[in-house]
Amino acid sequence: MTHTPHRLEVQNISIGYGDKIIMHDLSFQVPHGARVAVVGPNGAGKSTLFKALVGLLPVKSGRIIIHGESLGVHKDCVAYVPQREEVDWRFPVTVNDVVMMGRFGQMGWFKRASAHDRSLVRKSLEQMGIADLAEHSIGQLSGGQQQRAFLARAIAQEPHILLMDEPFTGVDVTTQEVTLNLLDHLHRKQVTAIISTHDLNLAASRFDLVLLLNHRLIAFGTPQEVFVKENLTQAFGNSLLVMENGMMLVDECCPPDEEHHHHAEAQ
Repeated sequence: MTHTPHRLEVQNISIGYGDKIIMHDLSFQVPHGARVAVVGPNGAGKSTLFKALVGLLPVKSGRIIIHGESLGVHKDCVAYVPQREEVDWRFPVTVNDVVMMGRFGQMGWFKRASAHDRSLVRKSLEQMGIADLAEHSIGQLSGGQQQRAFLARAIAQEPHILLMDEPFTGVDVTTQEVTLNLLDHLHRKQVTAIISTHDLNLAASRFDLVLLLNHRLIAFGTPQEVFVKENLTQAFGNSLLVMENGMMLVDECCPPDEEHHHHAEAQ
């Protein structure tokens, strides 16, 4: 059996804001090119984990290792698409400007874009189906189009690892399909993709691995291994609903989103 190299290793990390620990003692390894769904209830620490993986939030303890080196050694190796509500869409930039930001790590902030940079930006816009919106202000776009602009920025970065926080929430069917097609395309190019989602059925059907969290690691493995009743009950408690047709739904009407509350406090 050939050894599959690990693109990302998380070793016993704890993360949080101030004295409040959101994620406790988390360890997992993601193989080269895997599609990973990150699943858990609101406030479970999914966004906090993503911020740590991209270096926006320092870990309290433990290590994040990419290609055998500590996080930060590989410049621009990790691309991050945040939740849409975390972005100030009033910022006066064009779609083309947003996507070009994905090239800054390679070209430096004050250097002019090369023909190669411009070509990558154009191809990324075309791949996301928004080339015709290149000169529009980002604030004029629909939610789905804004999402695709941020995905195009991530592709233009040519990352080895792509993190997407809730990309399927509140977007149109076209954007969801474009996003899923992008995941398949990245998988063929051996790009690792880690995506948080509330859609358990999507996680089960379109992803290789599932990371189930609730302030700690509950389970990590194939959807068949992870989505068993014992694990889901540990993660979601009484809010998990299993329909007669086998569909899994989570009733998330009520608990406050503690994680984003602390994020707001931390700013």
